[in-house]
Amino acid sequence: MTILYGLKNCDTCKKALKALSAAGIEHSFVDIRAETDLAAKVPGWLVVVGGKTLLNSRSTTWRGLSDEEKAGAENDPAPLLITNPTLIKRPVIEHGDDVLVGWTPATQSALGL
Repeated sequence: MTILYGLKNCDTCKKALKALSAAGIEHSFVDIRAETDLAAKVPGWLVVVGGKTLLNSRSTTWRGLSDEEKAGAENDPAPLLITNPTLIKRPVIEHGDDVLVGWTPATQSALGL
């Protein structure tokens, strides 16, 4: 089962869900803000994909952070990602043992699309 973590109003997540459905890939959607235990998920995601991949440094939330918070995220992004789920680059897709981040050609290829 493929699990897509994202936001219901995120256009990129909507595109990903539509493509998964069209390809017949069994999947479920989990709202990253309301339904995800980020304290349990984020550390594992960071081990697999790393902070630079998981952290959305182009988001409005990121731009609103202090320089001190941004500097802390370079060393250990987990606390910031857990308290600010909109800083997580979306979608995060768990596909078997893989963790894929973003809706890129590489992600689509890894899903067999």
